[in-house]
Amino acid sequence: MMKKIVIIGAGPAGITAANELLKTQGEYEVLILEGTKAIGGISQTVHYGGNRMDIGGHRFFFFFDEVMNWWSELMPLQGSPSLDDKILGREKPLSEGGPDPEKEDRVMLVRTRVSRIYYRRKFFDYPISMSMATIKNMGFFTTLAAGFSYLKAAMFKKPETSLENFYINRFGKKLYSMFFEGYTEKLWGRHPRDISADWGSQRVKGLSIRAVLKDMFSKAFGGKKKNREVETSLIEQFWYPKYGPGQLWETAAKVAEQKGAVLLRDHNVKEVVCKEGRITSVVCDTPDGEKKIGGDIFISSMPVKDLVCGMTGDKPNDDMISVAKGLPYRDFVTVGLLVNKLDLENKTNIKTLGNIVPDCWIYVQEPDVKLGRIQIFNNWSPYMVKDPENTVWIGLEYFCDEGDDFWNLTDEQCVKLAVSELESMGVISADAVLDSHRERVKKAYPAYFDTYSRIDELINCLDGYENLYCVGRNGQHRYNNMDHSMLTAIRAAEAIKEGKTDKHDIWNVNTEKEYHETKSSEQ
Repeated sequence: MMKKIVIIGAGPAGITAANELLKTQGEYEVLILEGTKAIGGISQTVHYGGNRMDIGGHRFFFFFDEVMNWWSELMPLQGSPSLDDKILGREKPLSEGGPDPEKEDRVMLVRTRVSRIYYRRKFFDYPISMSMATIKNMGFFTTLAAGFSYLKAAMFKKPETSLENFYINRFGKKLYSMFFEGYTEKLWGRHPRDISADWGSQRVKGLSIRAVLKDMFSKAFGGKKKNREVETSLIEQFWYPKYGPGQLWETAAKVAEQKGAVLLRDHNVKEVVCKEGRITSVVCDTPDGEKKIGGDIFISSMPVKDLVCGMTGDKPNDDMISVAKGLPYRDFVTVGLLVNKLDLENKTNIKTLGNIVPDCWIYVQEPDVKLGRIQIFNNWSPYMVKDPENTVWIGLEYFCDEGDDFWNLTDEQCVKLAVSELESMGVISADAVLDSHRERVKKAYPAYFDTYSRIDELINCLDGYENLYCVGRNGQHRYNNMDHSMLTAIRAAEAIKEGKTDKHDIWNVNTEKEYHETKSSEQ
């Protein structure tokens, strides 16, 4: 008799879990419940006015072949140049026999990673490098102070009891105050001293001045890329679906349905019914009213807060519910602007359509604006833009809390603020704006403060429900990349197939400091 598996959420983790389980035909009946109309969670791609907007930006690269192979089997790597590479004569590694992105849609592009910091109206490398351009922008005496500050931090390590100390230990106090302190507070709404160092160990990993210098000298003295280790944030190329990450997840969802999965959109889980240490059913709000759905096994990628607070019957004790209620999140707003030009000058040697700056992301460190990051969708993929040769489609990323003053701005007010900030930074002129669109995303970033300090207790509590498997970024309250979220789902599917109720391997993804830190580029 087939076991019925209910998957909560059609983001990367949920869709991956469905496909992994259905590799074994005839054993599982898979039902996916998605609370919205969209597929992909924060990895969805929004369509507007012929242009496409990536929510948050997602580079496709990973240090495990099983994930890279998963992607390439679903969307093969390009075998011919993309539109912009063809026009500009740029060379990229191509896959023999791979699809031509000019003729086919189901194709993964190879893109160049360019991300920089915008600070004091100047561009700095991201991550910070000790290049001549950096020294020139910072000035000799500031550079000297940063060097001595780093040496002091290297000799006198601080206890890593906070994200602030984590950064200072790796970069020194001077660079921390310039490039990490203000941006981190902008992102989280809290000072780094109040945030757990866990965030740094999961997101920054081995990145440090030492790693940056190692990378720089390796290049300067002709070190072969295939023989050196490459830090996560120093990856120079990545894969990207022709029409954005949402295209991949929409494709993956269709494949799961072809294998037999049932996908129900607009089915928002509001109650999780528990009995004798197991989940027995969930209750959803649907367009047709309330619906109760039973199952044998449940895979949850819904926010831990909502999961625990929605439990009824044999639910966690009041203490654990209080911990769940206190888990913090940071919400997210993206403002898409279509402009006829940018006022930023491309001073790099990278050729681009319209000679725009080549950045995928620009990290905005300016303290006098609320804006956190700028995406230039033309540089992610020319196919994200209706007219990439004559217009520039940018995404302005703001971090906020649901219900705060910024979140509650009207579309018109929000766009007006965004345009004024870009004008003040010298990025665009107001008369360059052709169109605009706003997207708001709840619980985009699980945060590492408040009751997060007791997350291990909550994990132990959830593990007590033997047929419940928590996966994904929100499902684990962990700031995972998309690929790590996929890996939690793969591990969950493996555990289910093996009949294991031990969830250690699932929770262990992206927790150890050496995990996802480096990988030899030689395959």
